[in-house]
Amino acid sequence: MALIVIAADKGAPGVTTTALALAAVWPRPVLLAECDPSGGDLVYRFPAAHGSSLDPRRGLLTLAVAARRGLQPGQLWEHTQKLSGGLDVLAGVINAEQGAGLGQLWGPLGELFAGLQGGDVIADCGRLGADGPQYDLLAQAAVVLLVTRPHPGDVIRLRDRTAAVAAGVNARGRRGFTPAVLVIADQRKLRGTVTEVGQALAQGNVPASVLGGLASDARGAELLRGEWGGRLDKTLLMRSARETAQQLAAGLPEPQGRGAQPPAAQPPVPQPPSAQPPVPPPAGPGRGAQPPVTVAQPLVPPPPAGPGRGPYSPAAQPAVPRPTVAQPLPPPPAAPGRIPQPPTAQQAHAQSAAQQAPAAAPYNRQGRHAAGDAGHRPDAGGNGPEVGERGWITA
Repeated sequence: MALIVIAADKGAPGVTTTALALAAVWPRPVLLAECDPSGGDLVYRFPAAHGSSLDPRRGLLTLAVAARRGLQPGQLWEHTQKLSGGLDVLAGVINAEQGAGLGQLWGPLGELFAGLQGGDVIADCGRLGADGPQYDLLAQAAVVLLVTRPHPGDVIRLRDRTAAVAAGVNARGRRGFTPAVLVIADQRKLRGTVTEVGQALAQGNVPASVLGGLASDARGAELLRGEWGGRLDKTLLMRSARETAQQLAAGLPEPQGRGAQPPAAQPPVPQPPSAQPPVPPPAGPGRGAQPPVTVAQPLVPPPPAGPGRGPYSPAAQPAVPRPTVAQPLPPPPAAPGRIPQPPTAQQAHAQSAAQQAPAAAPYNRQGRHAAGDAGHRPDAGGNGPEVGERGWITA
């Protein structure tokens, strides 16, 4: 959806490392494209997703061959590869001799990058020279980010290069376009260095704005030259790159198409009026009481009574038989280890009435008749209760 060009004036300020770091932490779908006419470095740095090396014959060179018959929007993904970390890349040419034959490709390639649906393109353009065919690619970019070191000589050359880039892009129909500057400096004095570079550019009336800074981290740069590792995310380089990527992506339009997210705001869809009033939600913690159920609404019958539970209606509960005077309740047997209590007057009257009636054969606790058990005998006094063969009290 947007083309971001990373370039420099001369020397080796770290264009490829910056492009890799920004692409690795880019907050949206992104494609890293090597557009350096002098040759790319990705095929020598990282393995492919399947474990082997990247194919140097597939990338910008094969795309240039296909461009002779015209470039289509979806044709770009046929020439990309995926790194072991999951980043989509378009490998560049091998050497400067191959890059010299791409003069007519930069303009259509820039249009293809800028119109890519579903993601952004970060193009590593290496070192920029005088106005030439490569500026046709820069004219299609949403952002041209020039990387520099804070040395006085680099800043002076940066002022001349930013003026040349602005003039070349304006000549191609982008009136008022100004490149941005990214300063690579020591993390301990990064903010002060960024401010000084901005003041130096302002004093020279340079049409450029300083975007921010990137930490000069040798350890993080070395990790970007080999395998992706878990320690890479903790380096100062990647921390500062994440802040820069967030700042750059915030000013770009939302991607659409392949891998795009749905629009944030959608118009509300009108709904037909409902014939039935909405059912209020059940009362819960923090909610008010619900309105009572009207007579017109059918009540849900209560569930059947389960074991140990009576019906819900009091009228359906069976009457519990209560003992009468003629049938007194027998006293509970003495529990083991407790002192037996003397019978009350009512219990004594009931016991006397039971002695005058025909005696019934007592039962033991196992449900057998006491007369049929062996070993039933009175206690030592002759008046105590009979005891069965297992010592259970029978009367």
